[in-house]
Parts: sequence; structure tokens; C-alpha cells
Amino acid sequence: MKKLTFLLLAFLAVMGVTFQSCDDGDGYSLGDVAVDWATVNVKGAHVYDFTGDRWGKIWPATTDYFWYSPIDGQRVILYFNPLYDNYPEGYDCSVKVLNIKEILTKPIEELTAENEEEFGNDPVDIFEGNMWINGGYLNIVFNQNMPSKVKHLVSLVKNTTITPEQDGYIHLEYRYNTYGDTTGYWRNGAVSFSLGSLEITSETKGIKVKINSAKNGEKEITFDLKDTPSPTGMSRMDFSQMEIK
Repeated sequence: MKKLTFLLLAFLAVMGVTFQSCDDGDGYSLGDVAVDWATVNVKGAHVYDFTGDRWGKIWPATTDYFWYSPIDGQRVILYFNPLYDNYPEGYDCSVKVLNIKEILTKPIEELTAENEEEFGNDPVDIFEGNMWINGGYLNIVFNQNMPSKVKHLVSLVKNTTITPEQDGYIHLEYRYNTYGDTTGYWRNGAVSFSLGSLEITSETKGIKVKINSAKNGEKEITFDLKDTPSPTGMSRMDFSQMEIK
């Protein structure tokens, strides 16, 4: 058995990453602005770096976000000025951090007969392509029917109450609980689930995630064991008003 790992894909041109200007020197201009989904890696007291889904290993050489308190494994949308490629040693680039927007980050949980009601199974509104694997996480962007009082619960679970099909895939379920509290006021929501706890064998083909789609009912989405690019525009969406836990 071995821990589930994912291959990092490098993309030379990315719609979600934009540049405003670029000079002809060895580095970048301070006018260059890039955006990436990334994972925070805490190295010590007030020392941290990032692993970007597209930019690779990122060293924050300087920052405008000096009050940030890093949490190891936290998923974020990182806004930055790229400064140099392949510097310092062991990094793909060094950057000036402009802004950090945290994404709700959760582990896979176990669903049992005793706790199934808490996870709920309300319909979810996810556009095609807005669920993807990258950076060792299952990332989901969805439309949230906002609550008036209670934050909605989003979960990725192993359902122990059923025996999954023996088809070579790891079977998971995305569960959503509105607690019956919706307002008809819609906003963007996002969550990343760590896949690091999954164990696979050489026979494992990938992951299947069952969702209760508001449009199509129950369906399974299949992922092979490789990273996929984040959908166009995901880094530019506003998740500041989401109410989930």
C-alpha cells in the first residue's frame, strides 16, 4: 500500500493566470500579476511557502500580506508578483505576495449509519467541470443558496453503509446539508478536500465521486490518478460571501 499521490502538470499558458506586463531581463516586472490555487506549507515559526497547482513550489520572498497566519495544508487562492524563476534553489519561482484568500479545507470523513443524517444529502448545484483534482486535493466550486442563520455543511465521505462496486476505483461521496435553511440568494462557494489519507494499490485506477446533482440527480464523476487543470476563471471568482463549514 502507498499513499495516494498525484502528478503535477505544467502548463505554459493558463487562462486563470494573467500578466499585465513583462520585461526583457532575467526576472519579471513588478507590474506582473499572477493568480494560482495553492497549498500552504509551514516550515517553522512564521516561515512558510506555497505549492501552486500551476506554478509549482513558490517561495514568498516578500509580502504585502504580513499579518497572515499560515496553517499547514491550508488551500488558498494566491495573488502574487512573480520575481524570479528557479530561485532560490529548490523552488520553481520566488514571488511578492499580494493577497491570500483562504479556501475551506477539509479531510475525508467516514459516513456511518449513526452519523449519516448529519452529513445530509441535499442537491448540489455544480457546473460541469467545476470539480477537479490538483495538488493532492479534490477541489469543488459550486453555487450556494445562501442560509439566513446556519452555515451549510459540505463533506467528502467514505460511505461505510454500502459495499462499493469492485471496479478498481476508490468510491467517495460528496454530501451537502443545508439544514433546511436557504434564502434564494445565490453566491459562489468553494471547498478543497485533502486526498492524502487515501491508500491505493497498483490495481487502483482512480476515484469516483457520487453527487446528488440538483440538475441530474445522483451521478458519479470519475477521476483518473492524475492532476487536472483548474477550470478557466476559478481563480478570479469571489468566494467571500459563502457560508459553509
